[in-house]
Amino acid sequence: MDVFGFLNLNELALGLSNLSMFPCFDIAHYIISVMSLREQPGALEVSQRSPFACWFSSMLYCFGGAVLSALMMADAPVTPLTNTSNLLLASLMWYLVFYCPLDAVYSLASVFPVRLVLTAMKEVTRTWKVLGGVTQAGRKYKDGLFVMIAVGWAKGAGGGLLRNFEQLVRGVWKPETNELLKMTYPTKVTLLGSVVFSLQQCHFLPIQTHHLIFIYTLFIVTNKTQMMLLGSSSYPFSAVETLLYKTLFVRPLTFSPLTDPTPSRCSSPNHNKPKAKDQKPSDTNEPDQTKPKDTETSKKMD
Repeated sequence: MDVFGFLNLNELALGLSNLSMFPCFDIAHYIISVMSLREQPGALEVSQRSPFACWFSSMLYCFGGAVLSALMMADAPVTPLTNTSNLLLASLMWYLVFYCPLDAVYSLASVFPVRLVLTAMKEVTRTWKVLGGVTQAGRKYKDGLFVMIAVGWAKGAGGGLLRNFEQLVRGVWKPETNELLKMTYPTKVTLLGSVVFSLQQCHFLPIQTHHLIFIYTLFIVTNKTQMMLLGSSSYPFSAVETLLYKTLFVRPLTFSPLTDPTPSRCSSPNHNKPKAKDQKPSDTNEPDQTKPKDTETSKKMD
């Protein structure tokens, strides 16, 4: 893009696209994922009662996207676990977060500046997951736009999409936490990235891949850090999102094709009003003239 050449950002975009996620960024991703599990209600009790269930839940948090995308691509769900280095590294982070002596690792990672940096590094890995899922689906299904979007979304936000299954592992069942019913920020922003990268891979967006990687990474890192600094857990564009949802999906019918548009006699405004001859004397404000003697006596009394 001419903007990148004008601002001398081409080298920075190329360097970001060639950045290796292992081991530093992967460590940040595993630590934040396991910390998110630990902060769930009842997770500490499960870690003391059944360490294996706690470990399995942690692996779903760390590799849920890869497992879900493998299932969608008709691959073995254990394929992501064949990378021994990543599996051992994630298991080590799980042990340190849950069982480190004096709870040192979790206490250190919970310090706000440290957690802010780790969360920003985890958001960087999200870009590579989404792009990896879109590219993987594009190699198998050329020009399959919706398949690419679905696989990229699953690989980037699979941990949240598999949350109900992960809760069953810990003995919890909360169907109201389904991500499809109420999407959280990671699920929304991952879907946005999957759509953008799929359009770029199908040549609907005239932009190079490393430029799009730079723009999307800068977008999600900036939004996430801003949310943490402001202490907010909601999507920063919820007002625009609500307006768009109401515009597209909430359209009440102002008429019915089965009804007669012309007003009928029964719907006339004067239909329910009693006629003058049917009105009782008490219904009117005028005095009753049927008995003039009574009216004269009442006037004398007044």
